[in-house]
Formats: sequence, C-alpha cells, structure tokens
Amino acid sequence: MRVALRRKLLLAATSDALAICAAGTWRTRCLHCRSALHVRTDGEPLGATSLEHVVPQAWFGHRAAAALAARVGNDPDDPRNLALACARCNHDKGKGHDARGPGDERAMEVVTRLLDARLARWRVPTDASG
Repeated sequence: MRVALRRKLLLAATSDALAICAAGTWRTRCLHCRSALHVRTDGEPLGATSLEHVVPQAWFGHRAAAALAARVGNDPDDPRNLALACARCNHDKGKGHDARGPGDERAMEVVTRLLDARLARWRVPTDASG
C-alpha cells in the first residue's frame, strides 16, 4: 500500500474522537453504518477499513459544493474531510451520491449530514503511536 494512503488513513484515525489506540491498533466505527474498523499504528488498514473523503474529491471546484468545500479548507485531503468507512459503505456512496454530483439535492443532503457527523467526531490529530 502506498505510503501517502497509509498516512491519510492514520490521520483519519488519529483525528477521530471515537478512535481508541490499544495494542498497536486504532479502533473506531464506520462513519456510515458504525461497524467496527481497525487501522494499525503504521497506517495499514485491517479488514474492510477504507479511506472516505466525506466531501467527494470530484466535487471540489464545483460551485454547488463551494460551501461544503469551504468547511474543510477547500482541500479534499484536509483531515476534516478524511474519515474511515467500511469498504461496502464507501463503495455504495461512490456509486450513488458521489456519482450524482453536488447538483443533486439528495446527494448534497447526504454529504452534508456525513460532514456534520465527521466534524462532530473531530479532534486535533494525536501522535499516531497512541
């Protein structure tokens, strides 16, 4: 796995107020379905853990998504926009809401709700070793 992706996964874990580090593993819950997720302290995802860009990367630069993008510093890789999700939920979002784009009212509603949930779980990232 690429070092950059591991770094982002670890950043998502360490900035999640629900995440707990014990025995070399960060444990938290999927942003969508709340299933258990695990990331090793070196950033390696375990099981079905995947990186979620809450505001889809493709939405940045679209006028309809400007307010959402501003909430995460207009940067798709801002830690506030990175979360952990199970692969199933992340894939379903990618083929559903992400694909419909920011012009779709329901897609905007879902992404806004997810961003609110992510920001409610925000904490300043901690040392990755726990």
